[in-house]
Amino acid sequence: MDGDADVARAAGLMAEPARAKVLMALADGRALPASLLASEAGVSPQTVSAHLHKLLDGGLVTVERSGRHRYYKLAGPEVAAAVEALARIAKPQPITSLRQSTRAAALREARTCYDHLAGRLGVALLEGLVRRDALRRTDGGKGAERRPDDPLAQQLPDGPYALGPKAAEVFADLGVDLSAQPTRRPLLRFCVDWSEQRHHLAGQLGSAVTEAFLARGWLRRRRGQRAVDLTEPGREALAGLL
Repeated sequence: MDGDADVARAAGLMAEPARAKVLMALADGRALPASLLASEAGVSPQTVSAHLHKLLDGGLVTVERSGRHRYYKLAGPEVAAAVEALARIAKPQPITSLRQSTRAAALREARTCYDHLAGRLGVALLEGLVRRDALRRTDGGKGAERRPDDPLAQQLPDGPYALGPKAAEVFADLGVDLSAQPTRRPLLRFCVDWSEQRHHLAGQLGSAVTEAFLARGWLRRRRGQRAVDLTEPGREALAGLL
């Protein structure tokens, strides 16, 4: 029989600064090589290798092989949700350079949370979907506002939204065919955004929207970062659609 969850061990794995940076770098759902993770964490390749071994042993990351190379990723969206929750309650690190300031601002503006959009852009997307009747609030709330009893910065087990009367039309305009979405993953999931303290779209639909935006060139990833950029064509298209 299994005992209680070993919360202390998982928390200890996240508590080391370099490992925390590795987990933050992987929180967009991508698989990254150890060399890039070493640069992100500001440690040597040998040191990051030791940290990755501990994260693998603790079940927080997995590894994929491609030829001679290894690519690491989070073990699942629940790990990303835990990282986001800690980011919400943690005090911000002091900014000591313009580069740090620029990166922090970019993360607040638009980033990926595992495989869906977060930050101001993610919240604005959800606001627009509600405004266009693609989604509707089921609790009488407005837009993407967080409910008073919502847990901080984590996926909601009972997000107060449902597909609206114009869902098929609006999502098709965004490049997502609702009828073609796989059923192995919940279609609708929502998170409380740690930087905005409001809801953003997650789940299968959140992932599909993000992939569609990337494919259309409306979003552009930043190399080695969770931050993404809304391109000018994307800005114009979303302004018209949402």
